Amino acid sequence: MKKYILTIFQYLFFVCLGFFFVWLSVKDIHEEQWAQIKDALSRAKHWLVIPALLLLLLSHYSRALRWKILMEPMGYKPSNFNVFAAVMIGYLVNAGVPRLGEVVKCSMLARYEKVRVDRLVGTIVMERAVDVICLLVVFASALIFQGDIINEHIGAKFTSLFRDASGHTSSRKVLVVLGSLALFLLLSFYLLRKFAHVNAVAKIKHVLAGILHGLSSIRQVQHKGLFLFHTIFIWLCYLAGTTIGIYSLQETSHLGIGGGVTALALGSVGMLIAPGGIGAYAWIVAKLMGWYGLDEDTIGNALGWLLWSFQTLIILIGGLVCFGLLSYFNKNKKSESSEQPAPKDSNA
Repeated sequence: MKKYILTIFQYLFFVCLGFFFVWLSVKDIHEEQWAQIKDALSRAKHWLVIPALLLLLLSHYSRALRWKILMEPMGYKPSNFNVFAAVMIGYLVNAGVPRLGEVVKCSMLARYEKVRVDRLVGTIVMERAVDVICLLVVFASALIFQGDIINEHIGAKFTSLFRDASGHTSSRKVLVVLGSLALFLLLSFYLLRKFAHVNAVAKIKHVLAGILHGLSSIRQVQHKGLFLFHTIFIWLCYLAGTTIGIYSLQETSHLGIGGGVTALALGSVGMLIAPGGIGAYAWIVAKLMGWYGLDEDTIGNALGWLLWSFQTLIILIGGLVCFGLLSYFNKNKKSESSEQPAPKDSNA
C-alpha cells in the first residue's frame, strides 16, 4: 500500500512539473507575441513534417531491432512487429507515467511471445546504459561544434568561479574548487558504503550498479557490429529529425546541423524531466534560441513546441496503431501456424 501511494505521488509530481514548465514557457507571452508565433508556424515548410516523422519512426523501429539483438543470448527470437509494437506502446505509456513504459513493453512482449519479463529487465538496463553514453557523446559534440554559444552562456559563468576581483585566474580559487570536488566525491563514496542499508542510498547504488552491469553485459551480445550500427543509426535519426524541424522555420533555418546537435543535447534533458517532455522540452529549446540571438518567447517557443509536437505525434499515432494491431497480428499468426500441416513421422 505504501509503495502504491508513493507511485501515485511520483506520478503527480512529474505531471505537475510538466505543467509548471508549460506555464513557465507561456506566462510572459502577450497577445502580439502569440500572433507572431502563429505567423512563424504558418510560414514554416510544412512538407518537412513528413520526413521528420518518418525519421523518428525509423529510429523507434531501429531501437526495436536493437532490443531484439539483446534478447538473442537468452534464446528469444520474437517477431519484429511484436518487438516494435511493444516499444511504441512503452513510449506511449511513458508519455503519461515516466518509467512505467519500460515495464509495460516487457509485459506486452511477454504476453504474445515466449519470453520472461524478469529476464527482459536486464536488457532494459543495458539499453539505458548505452543511451547515457550516447547522450554524453551528443553533449561533447555540442561543445565541440557550438562551443562558442555554450561557453558564452554556461562556460563564462563556470570560469568566473576561478577568477578574482581583477578578472584574472585565482590559483587559490582553483584549489578550493578542486578540493571541494574531491571532498564531495570522497564523502559520497563514504556515505554510499556507510549507509548502504538505507533505502534511498541502496537505490542510488542499485542504479549505478545497473549502469555498470549494463555496459559490461555488452560483451555477451552476439552481433556487436549490428548492435553498434543500430545505436548510431538511432541517434543519427534523432539528430536529423531535430535538424529538419529547425530548418522548417524560416527564422531558425540558418542554424543548420550545429543547432540540431545543441537542441538534441539540451532538449533530451527536457524529455527526462517531465512526462513526455511536456513543457520542459519547449522551455529549454526556447531558452536555447535566445542564446542564438532569437526571441525566446516567439521564435523560441514556436520551435520548441514544433519539435516536441513531432516527437509526441509519432508516439501517439504509432503507439495507438500498434496497440490496435497487436492482438489482430498475433491472432492471424496463431491461425496460420495452426493451419500448417503437422510434420510427418520419418519412422512411419
